[in-house]
Amino acid sequence: MVRQKPSTGSPRSAAGFVWLVPVVVTAAAAVTAASLVSVSARSAVIWIGACAVAAVAVAAYAAVRRTREVRRLTARLAERDAVIARNQEAAARLVGELLPDLLARLQRGEFPEDLMPGIDLPPEYLSVLTAVVDAVSAEEDLRESAQRAFVNIARRVQAIIHQQAQELREMEDRHGNDPAVFGDLLRIDHATALVGRLADSIAVLGGARPGRQWSRAVPLYSVLRGAMSRILDYQRVDLHSVSEVAVVGPAVEPLIHALAELLDNATRYSPPQTRVHLTAVDVNSGIAVEIEDGGVSMSEEARLRAERMLKAAQEGIDLNDLGETPRLGLAVVGRLSQAYGFQVSLRSSAYGGVRAVLIVPKKLITSAKAATGLAHGIGIASGPRPHPAAAGSPAPDAADRARRNGGEPRRVTGPTAAALPAPSLPASAYDDDVPVVTERTPNGLPQRRRKAPAYDLVVPVTAPPEPRRPEQAQQPRQARQAQQSETPEEAPPVQPGIWLAAFQSGLAGEDPQTNKGSTQP
Repeated sequence: MVRQKPSTGSPRSAAGFVWLVPVVVTAAAAVTAASLVSVSARSAVIWIGACAVAAVAVAAYAAVRRTREVRRLTARLAERDAVIARNQEAAARLVGELLPDLLARLQRGEFPEDLMPGIDLPPEYLSVLTAVVDAVSAEEDLRESAQRAFVNIARRVQAIIHQQAQELREMEDRHGNDPAVFGDLLRIDHATALVGRLADSIAVLGGARPGRQWSRAVPLYSVLRGAMSRILDYQRVDLHSVSEVAVVGPAVEPLIHALAELLDNATRYSPPQTRVHLTAVDVNSGIAVEIEDGGVSMSEEARLRAERMLKAAQEGIDLNDLGETPRLGLAVVGRLSQAYGFQVSLRSSAYGGVRAVLIVPKKLITSAKAATGLAHGIGIASGPRPHPAAAGSPAPDAADRARRNGGEPRRVTGPTAAALPAPSLPASAYDDDVPVVTERTPNGLPQRRRKAPAYDLVVPVTAPPEPRRPEQAQQPRQARQAQQSETPEEAPPVQPGIWLAAFQSGLAGEDPQTNKGSTQP
């Protein structure tokens, strides 16, 4: 394209010769003055006029040139202002519109290469936006990878806990006739439930479901009992009136877990001598489960901070935001509330502590007649079957039973050193798993002995038992029995198997006293 030259009559050409006007005027004035003066003074006037014309010409040319420079600078300034305005508009669009939209789409799982085409931005801003999107995408991939790793670890722990719980149920079925063993199994079952709840919390924070899934509706009373069984201080919880409704199967485990976290907070942050009150009543929007403790009441600032934590968890919390000593309770409740429509609020309690209200929506509630499942925790799948001799009184331990039968407490014996097979692992590796054996002297006092090696517990006895001590052989059995009867013994604690049997009989609609009497000889 050839640029056209400006014509001689154009304004630009006329402006280029404006500086000649004062020069011409000055020259005309000098000529006029020279013609009017005498001949003797004319030469001086001509020189003065020539100098004036030259000075005016230089000044006019400089003025015109300065004017041109000012105009050029003004035009460049206008162009710069226009560029700055366009950049400011692009930056405002980038920060206020494009970045939030792209980040939201990245969080929804879209790929960066699908986001960038079609964006109209200056090249510099487009390169900056591409770099930001790539960095955020890499960070999201790293965060999702970490969350998947946490979920996978939690799933492995859940699988181990589930297998252990099944084995404990089988042991409870096999040893239900022995209240002492059954009580120990219940305590192990309870500790297993606590570990399982922690694994479920990690899985929930990673974006997964809690471990167990229920296919059938479960009564709300059973759901509340199941939540109580998953906290450490469940004995401090008082369960009051409960609506006769049921919870649909898919919402049973999330509701149990959310209530367990709230109950754990209530028992953990209240004095140990206080009680925690649990109720469930009908409201317009569903069922309101209320948890009140007698701890220290929350200030308004603490309540707002807790509600902000719940809201942040509902929007999606990052595991990095939990800190080095994370408090998982409210974060887990927030995630479950967002996923299943629970409404959680925290207020001051009438007992001086905190009152947490969790509302279960109506879509998760069904009639109690449709409920066929049970969600109770420790020992609900099996119950103790009291032995006729032990139904009316607590069962003694093994040493006491041996002494009451007229013999000495049986000592744990093992094979001789030559008969022991070489263990696959050192015996010290099993020291934490081997219980300390407690024996009793003839006077009834406890006598502790060292831990037996791990392989002593699994290798059959091949050596003969130790001979009885001379003083024991000379002591008549009647004297030992008389001495034992005169020795005061502490009453053993009430075994948990007895009250659990009565509890299950009550659930089945039977009379615990009738069953108890029927088992006695």
